[in-house]
Parts: sequence; structure tokens; C-alpha cells
Amino acid sequence: MAPDRRLPGTTVDADPTAVAVAEITGAHALRGMLRVHPYQPPAPSLIDERAVLLERDGQWREVRIAHIAPHGGGSVLLLTLDEVTDRTAAENLRGTRILVREADLPPVDPDEFYVYEMLGFAVDTVDGRHLGTIADTMATGLNDVWIVRDGTHEHLIPVIADVVRTIDRDARRVLIDPMPGLLD
Repeated sequence: MAPDRRLPGTTVDADPTAVAVAEITGAHALRGMLRVHPYQPPAPSLIDERAVLLERDGQWREVRIAHIAPHGGGSVLLLTLDEVTDRTAAENLRGTRILVREADLPPVDPDEFYVYEMLGFAVDTVDGRHLGTIADTMATGLNDVWIVRDGTHEHLIPVIADVVRTIDRDARRVLIDPMPGLLD
């Protein structure tokens, strides 16, 4: 018999403003607890009693977090959902993304930003050269790197203070001062 691939919770429409914050990696113990890998630990948007979205294979469901706690130094979270009560149900959720509605994200400081916000921002150099738009972000361990494309060229721009001079949210524009050799 094939495992039940349906997600728990209430069916909802796909939410294009929801932000993926974690992925379920498996079950923990016997009573439906989930092992979760947060994309950006410690995942402050995942809290007890919060409604979150689960997404897998085009299915979207809303569920409520009953309890969440860090595990193994915080790189893994243990999460309990109201409707998942046994190990089999928990194992069936492996590979499911956990998303949070944009309104439920913690506010950022004026000099901070969420990675998803930057997608589509124009990138220009301090000397007036247009490089393209931010298409993606890559985490390298030391710092993030923006993948900037203009249709024919791709540039990898380190997100560090020595390079990024200004982020103008209203104009959806980033101004950079490239280090020697960065754009060659």
C-alpha cells in the first residue's frame, strides 16, 4: 500500500507572498514530532500557535504549530503540528516545505532585508553602469552572493559592505562599488 501523500490541514490556495522558511526532513520519536531544517536558523517566524502553510507537489495546506523547539544546537528544529499525531504521518511529510505568510515575518531593521525582497532589484555601479537585476541569492557560508543577470551576462556580487553601497527599497535598486576584477 502506497503512503498517503496528502498533507494535513485545511486546503488553501497557493500564496505567492508566502516565504519558505524551512523543510521537513523526517520524523522524530513516535508521536508525530517532525524534524525540520530551517533555511535561516533560528527561524524566528516559526513559533507556537502560529498558522503556517505546508506545500508539496502543488498541494497547499494551512496548519497550526502546536509546539516548536531547537534541537542539536539549533540547526534542527523539532516541531509538532496539531493534526500530526504518529510517526507514520510525520514520515509522510518528509520533503514538505513550511512557509510563513509575509505579514507573519518579523520586522527587519532599516539596514537589513529578507533575501526574497531583493529579487528583481536593479543593480547599478557607482559609475553608472547597469549590470542587470537580482535573479537569485546564493549562500556561501561567509556571506550571501547575488546572482545578477541582464539577459546575456551573469555577475556574482558578494553581499558585503565593501561592495554594496546603497539599497533603495522604494526604487527597487542596489548601488554597488565593485572591487577590482569583480566584473571581469
